[in-house]
Amino acid sequence: MVFLRKVTTASGATAVQIAERKNRRDVVLEHLGSARTEAELAALMSAGRDKIHAGQRALDLDLSQDPQAAVVQSKHSRLLVETLRSAWSTLGFDVVEDEAFFQLVAARLIEPTSMSDSRRVLADVGVQPVHRNTFHAALQRCGEREYRDRIAAKCFKHASTSGDISLVLYDVTTLYFEAPKEDELRKVGFSKERRVDPQIVVGLLVDRNGFPLEIGCFEGNKAETLTIVPIIKQFQARHNLADMVVVADAGMLSMANLNALAEAELKFIVGSRPKKAPGDLANHFHWNGDAFSDGQLIDTITPRHGSTKTETKRRRKEPVWDAKEHPGHWRAVWSYSRKRAVHDNYTLTQQENRARAVIAGDASVKGTRFIKSTTAGKKLDEESLEKAKQLVGLKGYVTNIPASTMAAPEVLSSYHDLWHVEQSFRMSKTDLQARPMFHHQRDAIEAHLTIVFTALAIARYLQDTTGFSIRKIIQTLRPLQDVTITLARQQITAKPDLTDDARHVLDALTH
Repeated sequence: MVFLRKVTTASGATAVQIAERKNRRDVVLEHLGSARTEAELAALMSAGRDKIHAGQRALDLDLSQDPQAAVVQSKHSRLLVETLRSAWSTLGFDVVEDEAFFQLVAARLIEPTSMSDSRRVLADVGVQPVHRNTFHAALQRCGEREYRDRIAAKCFKHASTSGDISLVLYDVTTLYFEAPKEDELRKVGFSKERRVDPQIVVGLLVDRNGFPLEIGCFEGNKAETLTIVPIIKQFQARHNLADMVVVADAGMLSMANLNALAEAELKFIVGSRPKKAPGDLANHFHWNGDAFSDGQLIDTITPRHGSTKTETKRRRKEPVWDAKEHPGHWRAVWSYSRKRAVHDNYTLTQQENRARAVIAGDASVKGTRFIKSTTAGKKLDEESLEKAKQLVGLKGYVTNIPASTMAAPEVLSSYHDLWHVEQSFRMSKTDLQARPMFHHQRDAIEAHLTIVFTALAIARYLQDTTGFSIRKIIQTLRPLQDVTITLARQQITAKPDLTDDARHVLDALTH
C-alpha cells in the first residue's frame, strides 16, 4: 500500500515522503520536500496526494536532480481577505473607492498596529500593500472626500433595513496619546483609568444591537455631559430624523441635556443618580417603608430642578407623569434588584470598614466616604451611612416617554441595551486597539477614528452574522492559506482544509 509519510527532521522541519508498506516495514519511494510551516506542509501533502492518485504518471515530478527542491512562491489567506471584502461590499462601503483606505481598515481588523506596520500585516495575508506614502495620502483624502459621512450613511441604511433605529444608545470613552504636551484637541482631562496623558473624548452612537451609527471626538477636558447633544443633532441632521429614543447612562444626566433633547422633540431614557432616590421615592417610603420585593418597579415623577417640590404624601398611589400636568418634572422609574442589593451592601460594608480604619488612624485614604469632620476630630457619618443603606438595590431611570407609550418594564429593558455600546467600545479598544494614538494633527486623528468606526461596523456585522467575535473569526481564517510552491520545476497550488469553525463562518455569510 502506497501512502504519504511525515517525518520530523533534525532541523525541526517536517519531511513529506511517498512510502510503501512492505514486509511490515515502511519503504520510502520518494522524498517530496521539507516544510517549516503548516501552509507549506499542506502544499506538500496536496502534491503527494495528487501524485499517488495519478499513478505517478499524470504529475511527473522529476526529483532526481534535487529531491528537496520545494520553493514556496506565495501564501495567501484568501478566505479571510474575501470575507472582509465581502462584508465591506455588503455594507455598501465600496462607495468609498479607495484601496488604500480599505487596506487600512482590513489591517485594523486583522492585526491592529501602526500605519507603517500595516504593510507587514497585509503582506502576511497575501495582500499587496500600497506604498506607505499612499497610506498617508489616504488619511488626507479621508477628510477631504468626507469618507466618514459616506460610511455613516451606509451604516444607517444597514441598521434601518436590518434592525431598529427608533432607539439609539449613546456613551463616551477617552483615547489617550503617547504625547508629552497638550494642544487644542489633545488635553489632559478626567480619565476613568486615572491616566495623566493628553487624551480626546470620543462619543459613539449605536443602534440597540451595538451597530455603530455615528462617532465624534471632542477636546480631552470636555465634560461628558456636553457631548451627547452635538452628536445626536449631527445624527439627526444627517438623516433628517425626528422621532427616536435616545438612551444614555447617568453621566449624561443634566438639566441642560434633557431639556435640549426634549426641545429637539426627541425621547430619552437616562440613568438617574442614587441621590435623587430619597426625593423621588419619598411618597413610597412614607406609605410602605424601605422594604422592596425583587424586581419591584415604582413609576413616579422626578423634579427637573432641585428646587422643584412635589407634595405627594397625601395619596398612597404614585402620580402618573404627564407633560402638561407636571411641567416641572420628568417621569422616573425606579427598580429594585435583590442581586444589586447584595452587591451594594458589600460595597457599603467595605466603605464603612475603610472609614472606621481612617478614623482609628489605621489608614490614611483621601476622599473616604462616610467620614464627618467635627471640632473633636473625625467621626463616622452614621446618618449618611443609614441613608445609603436605605437605597441599596435601587436603580433609577429618567424619561420623557409617557407610561401609555412605554411601560416601566420596557423602559428598563431599553436602558439595559446600553451594554451593547459598552461592548462596541471594548471592541474598539481591545480587538481594534484604537488606543494609544500616535497621530498629532486633528485631520489625521479624525481619519484614524473613521478607520476605527468603519472597522467596528464590519466587526459588528460579521459578529452578528456568524455568532463569533471578530477576534475568533480572524484567528479561524487567517491560518487557512492558499499556498503556491514550485516543486521540481512544477508549480502547485494547494488550498487549505476547512476547520469546523471556518466552515461555520463561511456558511453563515453565504446564507
